[in-house]
Amino acid sequence: MKDANTGLKIIIVGAGAAGLAAARSLQQLGHHVEMFEARDDVGGQVVTFDVGGEPLECFYHHLFTNDVTAIRFFDELGLGDRLQWYEPLNAHFVKDHAYPFNTPLDLLGFDAVSLLGRIRLGLASLWLRRKSDWREYENITAREYLIRAVGEEAFEAFWGPLLKGKFADYSDDVGMAWLQWKIKLRFGSRGGRFGLKEVLGYPNGSFSPVYQKLAEDIRINGGEIHLNERVETVVTENNHVMGIRSGGNFYSADRVLLTTPNPVTKRLVPELPTGYVDILDRVKYQWASCLVLALDRPLTPFYWLSIADDLPFVACVEHTNLVSKERYGGNHIVYLSNYVSPGDPLLEMDASEALKNFEPGIKHLNQDFETSWVRNSWLFSDPAGQPVITTRYSDSIPSIETGIEGLTLANTTQIYPEDRGQNYSFRLGEKAARIIDERS
Repeated sequence: MKDANTGLKIIIVGAGAAGLAAARSLQQLGHHVEMFEARDDVGGQVVTFDVGGEPLECFYHHLFTNDVTAIRFFDELGLGDRLQWYEPLNAHFVKDHAYPFNTPLDLLGFDAVSLLGRIRLGLASLWLRRKSDWREYENITAREYLIRAVGEEAFEAFWGPLLKGKFADYSDDVGMAWLQWKIKLRFGSRGGRFGLKEVLGYPNGSFSPVYQKLAEDIRINGGEIHLNERVETVVTENNHVMGIRSGGNFYSADRVLLTTPNPVTKRLVPELPTGYVDILDRVKYQWASCLVLALDRPLTPFYWLSIADDLPFVACVEHTNLVSKERYGGNHIVYLSNYVSPGDPLLEMDASEALKNFEPGIKHLNQDFETSWVRNSWLFSDPAGQPVITTRYSDSIPSIETGIEGLTLANTTQIYPEDRGQNYSFRLGEKAARIIDERS
């Protein structure tokens, strides 16, 4: 551990999960940190807004039982008693019908496909969840592998629409390694009787207290966090980082850690080596979009309803079917999620326009739905919501060290084979901090 008087001055751009985790670790290693965040609060993609007197995430979030880093953060920050565990009711919506998917036995009732298709779906899932080496799937697309494994009928009724909904025009290019590992981790979050039911974690008071406590501890330990500060550029000289410029002011640093998406990283650092830029450019992003509704009654009986039919959203996540509506002033909270390509008309809509566009699809889920049920609505979007994970994605992962001395990067494109999420962003931030410290 470095002496507090001799530690490096490190600037971190972005106060989301990775940035805050890195700052905390760097301080523990004896360094001085200064953070710059463009938003008006910490938390990054886990920012919240108020509903009925309680904070709620703009994009739905929960933890799996194997999210060990995030669970450790709760415990280390003295917030472990806030984290509650639930057994949700989940379903898959296809051919205008919601099929429950809560235990492996529910597959028997999935008559949207033939009995043979159901058997193949079950055997494939069992096989994939038991595989411990994702690397053997790096060279094959999810589409190619799954059609071979479960047949075209089952693929088109289950996996195909989910891939299409999440990755749109890129769905045929998505790598099987990513999906296989996602299946393994998701099936690993089990509990209840015989360990058959999925178990998910959500904290009392939202995830916001974790980020607020991280920020509080960073400030107590001498760190600075500048909110509403959009960094203009990273200043370099002779291939060495000198600091950053924000609000027309120069801030010097021994090291700079960026937690920004690849396009923003390129804009902030025009001097990045050509080879590094080429790697950044390999990854495409899908925008994440969520229409959040506060209703006066439930929409469905399910927490997570994946959508395979051609509706204007790919998932209906009814948050108050996991936690009590009383926490949100009696409002029933529904997230209608979508992933869209840049330029999609949804990105130009406000919440009322999105609701009007989504209304026919909502009626497929509940034919009695009327817009009079809606007490309030919000629409949120994020341009870096989902990196597109293709075959041989290992070749598209930028290294944490950028090729400019003293400049490092930690963002969601480097989380692989896992999917982006709080747990892995915390882990990535800690990893980046160790690398910075080892190179100091």
